[in-house]
Amino acid sequence: MIRQWWNEKVAYQIYPKSFCDSDGDGIGDLQGIISKLDYLRDLGVDIVWLSPIYVSPLADQGYDIADYYNIDPRFGTMNDMDELLREAHKRDMYILMDLVINHCSDEHEWFRKAAEDPDGKYGKYFYLERTDDPSTLCNWRSYFGGSVWDKLPGHDDIYYLHLFHKKQPDLNWENPELREDVYKMINWWLDRGLDGFRLDAIINIKKALPFRNYPADRDDNMASCTRMLEDAIGIGDFLGEMRDRCFKPHNAFTVGEVFNQKDEELPEFIGDNGYFSSMFDFAETIFGQSRNGWQENVDITPDDYKSCVFTAQEKFNKVGFVSNIIENHDEPRGVCRYIPEGDQSVVSKKMLATVYFLIKGLPWIYQGQELGMENLKISSIEEVDDISSIDSYKVARAQGVSDADALHMIEKYGRDNARTPFQWDSSENAGFTTGTPWLRVNPNYTEINLADEKDDADSVFNYYRSLICLRKSEEYAETLVHGDLTPYLEDMHNVMAYYRKTKDQTLLIMANYQNEPQKLPLPGSVKKVVLTNTSDPSFTETEITLDGYQAVVLEMK
Repeated sequence: MIRQWWNEKVAYQIYPKSFCDSDGDGIGDLQGIISKLDYLRDLGVDIVWLSPIYVSPLADQGYDIADYYNIDPRFGTMNDMDELLREAHKRDMYILMDLVINHCSDEHEWFRKAAEDPDGKYGKYFYLERTDDPSTLCNWRSYFGGSVWDKLPGHDDIYYLHLFHKKQPDLNWENPELREDVYKMINWWLDRGLDGFRLDAIINIKKALPFRNYPADRDDNMASCTRMLEDAIGIGDFLGEMRDRCFKPHNAFTVGEVFNQKDEELPEFIGDNGYFSSMFDFAETIFGQSRNGWQENVDITPDDYKSCVFTAQEKFNKVGFVSNIIENHDEPRGVCRYIPEGDQSVVSKKMLATVYFLIKGLPWIYQGQELGMENLKISSIEEVDDISSIDSYKVARAQGVSDADALHMIEKYGRDNARTPFQWDSSENAGFTTGTPWLRVNPNYTEINLADEKDDADSVFNYYRSLICLRKSEEYAETLVHGDLTPYLEDMHNVMAYYRKTKDQTLLIMANYQNEPQKLPLPGSVKKVVLTNTSDPSFTETEITLDGYQAVVLEMK
């Protein structure tokens, strides 16, 4: 595996709408981000990915782009964006934007022109089907519920494809003219000084054609659109072309949001000449998901989480450098997902941080994760903003799930959990805005906020700083960045332990993934306790005792 400049870095995702509001309108913005660059630099962050800030009607919070070449006024101006790039580069930081090119907004010029002239140039930029009988269209269900087909505005006999929201028409990547326009836009940003991209929903750009029905998997007689991804062949033609035309000439960093990939294709995705620099591991993210809806999801246990991580490590690290997460803008808070319900504490949050942050790959922090931010309590569906959660609520209620249970389901899985404003301090609105926040602040901001945690040596925030310093330290960087990962005590219940090894050094990371203490065997003599999330453990030559949710990093002799 060829070593790359970004291997030893630490990455951070910002959800701009909820990060920092500089002008009091209740919406986070670019000037707010600029004002916090020193905070990120002091935390130890090198790479920053911004969720979409392009012009958008925000039907799906910016993932419906109406103009790829301009910043939405809610977030600022192009001058603000140029300033952000300059200020980040002064601090040796790198800025990524979200690249959303499976679909655009129905307010994009391309789609408006397609609606005006379906048989013209821009009609071929989308998937349009002419029929007087919509029952003849394929029976795919969109990611947000309902059919993937909707009438083209102004036409009763023409339908367009949207795998996501109806305001997000899918782009036709089979059309080389469309691809040329996309590449032109990508290179425009990279030439402007952008350092790379996170590629949104990228596996969806290749459709299984011709369109056809799949067996229905719900009472609506539709099939999940993900079913067609199993049959889609040839995505590498598009991704390889984009790499060669855009990313490679700029030495850009790219990370793919890739679900449903075929394992045999992994070297093509993130090998030494991969389509992307890296891709996210979603094994634990998708664990327990049901095609029937959130109401049938199965919660992940500590042993499930361990199995997902180790399986992914074995698979990915034979071929490339994976990106590791416990949360993002599409997921609930990691401490509420991967720590059993009711066990959230400073100690358990630090334990989860330890085991995920020190596995092999590029560690990503989602805004507020470094504080241990938690999920949001919900008393009514009227409090929910996320379109995916609202659809899942409707599905659950239709299946007979009680209102209380359906709301608790959203509390556990909903995307609003990650989108509540960043909790800067204990002042009104958590210091996020002087106005009315676009989405309500989690009421626990008076207990969980940066200002308090910065002054507390034992806080989750300061523990994340310790983890970052450890991964970058001269003494341990080689082992923690490039060393092999080997599971230890893999079959022991509620224990997650693994080695990080080079020929000159062995680190053993051990975590007691439960409330009750455990005695664990030691495979050799301990040279040094490098890090622990609580008081130093007691151990002998052959055994170590870990308190509830205690994690340790040991250097072995």
